[in-house]
Amino acid sequence: MKAPRFPELKPLGLEDREIVTAALRRHPAEICELTFANLFIWREVESPKFTFINGNLCVLCTPPAEPAYFLQPVGEEKISETLGVCLTIAPRLSRVSGAFARQHCGSFRCEPDRSNFDYVYEAAELISLQGKKYDGKRNHIRRFEKAHAFAYRRLTAADCAGCQELLDEWLAVKAANSNSVAGSWKPVIQEACAHLDRINLTGGVIETGGRVVAFSIGGRLNPDTAVIHIEIVHPGYDGLSQLINREFIRHEWADCRFINREQDCGIPGLRRAKMSYCPHHLVEKYNVMKTP
Repeated sequence: MKAPRFPELKPLGLEDREIVTAALRRHPAEICELTFANLFIWREVESPKFTFINGNLCVLCTPPAEPAYFLQPVGEEKISETLGVCLTIAPRLSRVSGAFARQHCGSFRCEPDRSNFDYVYEAAELISLQGKKYDGKRNHIRRFEKAHAFAYRRLTAADCAGCQELLDEWLAVKAANSNSVAGSWKPVIQEACAHLDRINLTGGVIETGGRVVAFSIGGRLNPDTAVIHIEIVHPGYDGLSQLINREFIRHEWADCRFINREQDCGIPGLRRAKMSYCPHHLVEKYNVMKTP
């Protein structure tokens, strides 16, 4: 497959995996959006297209509920010029890491986007949950373990039906609570389950009483970091969210130093939950626009 060159913008498809992955491998990212898997599973919602400008991978997203944006270019050649080209096509770049903004965006207007900051944790801490600050997490897990016989296993195609059943229940609860963000997750999770191995994702499930009650899906972001893209937990089990968080990392990502658990989307409850795990650091992100 030949890589598209600007001004061609190609809709992202499975056939583009090697081209996009190779660019990201040469220039590993720290923001959760910049993996092929993430771009691919969100394509029904974000409609990503990509091109190469000055040899840099540039991804244009056109979501339905916000203005179109480019992600930060992936590469090192003529970055300022590349940013200028991107801003002739879209009104902004978004989800731009603080490190990239400080290095390359001094001549542009940069605004922090707190709702999209990534939460990054030390994997060893999420596995051990040691110390007073995690007393509550350990207590929740113990209550679940005492009340339920359960099994953890790596997610396979055979689990997809059970994951879909759980997803439908989860979405019904979120809809009843007027959570508009959750509605976009159904096609995303269906894509992830359908293409798991082909887009280098790994999943894990918790089963109790003969049914899937929690599952999580993630992948490698960079050499020392895994990113957790999806975590769905049955709302009726105390301690289950803490358990799947720990078990998925313990079984699948113990070789990583860091775990990126993505952003909070400005949802107060989600922000509190992510902060309660005491992040090692947040990856700042910015919107970048032309200077008026």
